[in-house]
Amino acid sequence: MLQNLFLEMEEFASIRRIPIIRANERDVFCRLIREANAHRILEVGTAIGYSTLLLAKESPKDVHITTVEKNKKRAEQARSFFRKSPYDSQIRLCVGDASSLLTTLDESYDLVFLDAAKGQYVDHLAKVLPHLASSGLILADNVLFRGYVFGNESVPRRFRTIAKRLRKYIKLVQEIPGFETDIIADGDGLAVTRWERKAFHAEETRTFSACRQF
Repeated sequence: MLQNLFLEMEEFASIRRIPIIRANERDVFCRLIREANAHRILEVGTAIGYSTLLLAKESPKDVHITTVEKNKKRAEQARSFFRKSPYDSQIRLCVGDASSLLTTLDESYDLVFLDAAKGQYVDHLAKVLPHLASSGLILADNVLFRGYVFGNESVPRRFRTIAKRLRKYIKLVQEIPGFETDIIADGDGLAVTRWERKAFHAEETRTFSACRQF
């Protein structure tokens, strides 16, 4: 039943050109979720809920997922898919701008998946970090952004700000103590960051704050 639902969602996304986790990324994505063994998950960027249901399927049975989506039409479509799944009661869908909604968080999360506006990853990370459990996992999708982030090709003007901000995000999670990050280059790039709160000191907090100023 669930497999049929995923196939339905894949067809829906393909016809309407809605981005979902790429086929060549799904095995790695699912493996990372299983290894995380997360009971509380935050997703920023629901779209139609494809990745949300993957997160639910590969996590412990008592998982609870909070997912944030700005686009009302896509959020409604996600709700309709959630209702067809066994996980509807375990998913809390919040509709609105992530930059505002993330300031209202009142839970602790074992895993955070960033998949919304790419140019806002640093800001979103800063807002979720106080709510991330020590030794938590952060996954950020599309960090190589069509090859423009570290590629040799000239970046089109309309993408320059996004590429610049993604470079800043990668630099942050690779260089500041407390973060340990690998970049999986398959697809459009998945940043896999493990977080240790005890290694994140006051100096890094100041650096982090400076990085948020665009």
